[in-house]
Amino acid sequence: MKIDKTSYKKLITQIGSLLKNGRQQALQSVNTILVQTYWHIGQQIVEFEQKGNERAEYGTQLFERLSKDLTSAYGKGFSRFNLLYMRKLYQHFPISETLSHLLTWSHYFEILKADNPLEIGFYCKQCEHERWIVRELKRQMKSSLFERLALSKDKEGILKLSKEGHIVETMEDLLKDPFVLEFLNIPEQNQYLESDIEEKIISNLQQFIMEIGKGFAFIGRQYRMSIGGKHFHLDLLFYHRILKCFVLVDLKRGEIDHLDVGQMNLYLNYFKKEEASEGDNEPIGIILGTKENHILVEYATDSITNKVLLSKYQLYLPDKKMLQNALDKVLEV
Repeated sequence: MKIDKTSYKKLITQIGSLLKNGRQQALQSVNTILVQTYWHIGQQIVEFEQKGNERAEYGTQLFERLSKDLTSAYGKGFSRFNLLYMRKLYQHFPISETLSHLLTWSHYFEILKADNPLEIGFYCKQCEHERWIVRELKRQMKSSLFERLALSKDKEGILKLSKEGHIVETMEDLLKDPFVLEFLNIPEQNQYLESDIEEKIISNLQQFIMEIGKGFAFIGRQYRMSIGGKHFHLDLLFYHRILKCFVLVDLKRGEIDHLDVGQMNLYLNYFKKEEASEGDNEPIGIILGTKENHILVEYATDSITNKVLLSKYQLYLPDKKMLQNALDKVLEV
């Protein structure tokens, strides 16, 4: 029998697609069952402790003994830390239906390292929204994403952030203060140029987009604009698929001042008239610097109708304790 090559190739592709989807579903099912099983183990441990009115010092002995006996009977996966986090899983999610089928045990293990219930809730929701793998989750937690987003909100906004995650609905939702660019691996004290930062960002574009947030599509660097017989170049150009607009990013090695605001205003006017298509919303400009001259910037932005956002960036991981203290003060108020 003669086999049609085109049809046969299509058959192979279809079978491959079915296998891939089937394996993904099977893996997801295994992860869901594993999380549920660990939740039930945590429940059993908590109920045992409550019945025995456990003291802290006896609890330590309990987990050491449990780890030894369970490992001996059932193999790996029952280290003392694993058992402690199974208990913590049950304590933070006492209703098993609130567990996400999109998160693996490895996700929960990392998230439960946080002590703040608001922070735990936020990272669970954000993992669902962004579909972070565990490596991405670790980086976002290490860079104190929750605290950086929460400090721009009031108490009600912080509680909403914990329950729903970070949802981009307005241009203000694009801001973090500061943006953390430690993945560029530029030592803090080193002398560097704006072009050096830009080059590093392009080399680490995926991580940069993870940091600035969901919805950004990269268009180009050093985007050329011809205005009044002169040529201007924008550092980075993106399109935001959720806000449906161009996002112009200008990088500053040092302080943001009124001249930077004026230049961005020029770029935004150009994009509104020359680049925007039907259906696009007004472009947004983001100026990133290591600091800003608040008085000059206040006067420079006072009468501007264009959407200009200013924020700091830093080349090292933030002090989580300092951010947490500041967040506690907001929550107390």
